[in-house]
Amino acid sequence: MSKIGVHSFVWSAGSSKEDLEKALTRSHELGFQLIEFSYLDPKLVDVKWLASRIEELSLDVAISMGLPAEGDISSEDPTIVAKGKDILDRAVALVRDLGGTKLAGILSSAHGKQERTPTKRGWDTSISTLSKVADQAKTSGVTLNLEIVNRFESNMLNTAAQGMAYIRDTGASNVFLHLDTFHMNIEEADVGLAIRHASDKIGYVHIGESHRGYLGTGNIDFAAIFDALVAVGWNDYVTFESFSTAIVDKDLSLKTAIWRNLWDDNVALARHARQFIELGLETASRKAELVKLAHLSG
Repeated sequence: MSKIGVHSFVWSAGSSKEDLEKALTRSHELGFQLIEFSYLDPKLVDVKWLASRIEELSLDVAISMGLPAEGDISSEDPTIVAKGKDILDRAVALVRDLGGTKLAGILSSAHGKQERTPTKRGWDTSISTLSKVADQAKTSGVTLNLEIVNRFESNMLNTAAQGMAYIRDTGASNVFLHLDTFHMNIEEADVGLAIRHASDKIGYVHIGESHRGYLGTGNIDFAAIFDALVAVGWNDYVTFESFSTAIVDKDLSLKTAIWRNLWDDNVALARHARQFIELGLETASRKAELVKLAHLSG
């Protein structure tokens, strides 16, 4: 059975010790097994303390991020590429120091709407740079999970198939796909089929609704998604991600266009999400068992 995580932005966009403690304890109290943080600057956060609290609460941890324009590793400017590699290397070190194994997010190019078509040169530069990061990450036991996002947030990896081609070109054994139901609902021809096709390259999964709010209140076919995850034998983390103007991280909120207040009560939201995911996966498992059941009666 898959394990369930929650993004810390459900609780707070702050990185003070008080904010981090609140995110950790609420995640633990509501039965989540992993907490995901957007990149935390070690100069501003007591990493040793945070790692100890994560361990004390028996939580796992993942770090997600999106490369900034000034750190785009698909750039034709070597200075920008070098900065991007440094950003990624530091993110890998943070995951390691927190006791985690997963770095996820938009790692192959800049996060944000682009005004140009990606080039073969940019693809090759990104592949070359990320491959070097992956080599270093392997020594720390960290995987790189490439988030496949919609066309308005990246011009490079918009479908799982594109991500699989990128992974193939890196030749790295610790680079995987980070699939997100919100983005897949926009870009994939069939989300369930895409999950099945990418099964052996999936490293991390985000569960989010079409409008970023309560699961089941948008237009995503979650039954088909849970069926696909069960079909491919997914038993790693699925992490709930939701955004509202109730909690605003200025940079991410602008890039992901969070203009509406989709919820106020984050405890009710998170409790509902965990139950929704658990029930969805259990239902899919029971359906799969019935399909395989050979029983004669009468």
